[in-house]
Amino acid sequence: MLNRILPGMALALTLVFAAVQTPHAQESSLKRLDTGDDSRGWEAVGRLDIDGRGFCTGALIAEDLVLTAAHCLYDRTRGTRFDPTRIEFLAGWRNGRASAYRQVRRAVVPPDYDFSASVTPDRVRNDVALLELYQPIRNTHVIPFLTDARPGLGERIAVVSYAHDRAEAPSLQEICSVITRQNGALVMSCDVDFGSSGAPVFSFAGGEPRIVSVVSAKAEISGQNVSLGTDLEQLTLLRSELAAGGGFNLPQAPRTNRLTAGSRGDTGAKFVRPGE
Repeated sequence: MLNRILPGMALALTLVFAAVQTPHAQESSLKRLDTGDDSRGWEAVGRLDIDGRGFCTGALIAEDLVLTAAHCLYDRTRGTRFDPTRIEFLAGWRNGRASAYRQVRRAVVPPDYDFSASVTPDRVRNDVALLELYQPIRNTHVIPFLTDARPGLGERIAVVSYAHDRAEAPSLQEICSVITRQNGALVMSCDVDFGSSGAPVFSFAGGEPRIVSVVSAKAEISGQNVSLGTDLEQLTLLRSELAAGGGFNLPQAPRTNRLTAGSRGDTGAKFVRPGE
């Protein structure tokens, strides 16, 4: 069941994204990456299990850094941050096994991020988080992704994500596109759902996949399903804050390193479809 709309959200999206048009590029359907061959090269995308009650998608961008959406770190009901001891990154999670299991040590979000705010371009632009792991992942099968500048209007992109009905293996949408951009927020034609929060958006413009955005939410504008994402302008700031010792953190590693995801519960890893 989708979240109920927050007051004023539909109006804000309608006014800001009034220029959205159906993309001309042929969109691809989701492909489930069930086998080792299918998932080769995508192992650095993983599932973030959150407090045993839900999950998001994240991606490794350094041996000890995971990129995801900021709202994944918050309890939707209370508006409070989850304890990092209850967040685990499952790199390359597929059919009950992961290439690596790591727990989060620290997390940082942009100073202007407001979890309680309505879905506007400012909130989407700031809906990004950087997680530091307790131990780096040094695995020849799990290669961190590079990041790049925001994609251009109409550029073809791809998304690798988990979702509520495909939680046991990632899915790839190889061709979707950037429909429009507004104040640091991207509107994309990519297919996302519950659990896809924080999913990496890839560009192949340089000949190899580079992360250019993370999924923040899904929406419906003028009858068209779209996804919203940030353009990663905040990433340099987040790296600097972690390097300076910032972020909310735990001083010692937790004793257990296994979590079990159950129902979605009250995790902030939810989406809103305006109008429902």
